[in-house]
Amino acid sequence: MTDGISAQFRLLLATKENAPLGPGPRSSRLTLPDLNSKLDSTFKSVKLPSDCQQLVRSLILLWHDHLDASHEISQSIENPDGSLVHAIMHRREPDYWNSKYWWRRVGNHPAFPAIANRVEQLLKSNGDMALQKKLLTGGKWDPFVFVDECEAAAASGSTERIKQLQEIQRVETEAVLEYFLTQ
Repeated sequence: MTDGISAQFRLLLATKENAPLGPGPRSSRLTLPDLNSKLDSTFKSVKLPSDCQQLVRSLILLWHDHLDASHEISQSIENPDGSLVHAIMHRREPDYWNSKYWWRRVGNHPAFPAIANRVEQLLKSNGDMALQKKLLTGGKWDPFVFVDECEAAAASGSTERIKQLQEIQRVETEAVLEYFLTQ
């Protein structure tokens, strides 16, 4: 996929604030009809295979806090890519146990190295080496630890930690989107 096509879809992730770790909604999200209209228009101009369109749609709907609509799509995609979006959706619900169930179905996903690289760069820039060691076990992305960190942050109510994890979630979403667009 060319950078121009990726840029068109990244624009659909552009919101004033990061997606919440929970279900939301937040004020900067697009409405479901507006978002679906923008997605339909973008898909017409870039001609992605229908399975890729569904993955991208589900991921972007999830970013904009449309968990039910995203869930309906992701649960019908019976492969590791669909399970990945499904796992993120359940993490945001929050249904942490169910999220981990879906992460087990994902296995070692090909998007994990890109997520690990981006998270490593992000955490190096803000100096949180302890979180980096937790999330990047042996230099590899550990989605189970990220679920645990989201659950702990929600329980503690630490605004600073929640914002940091929201930024990691943004990086994760962007990396997954790029992966879907290059398949």
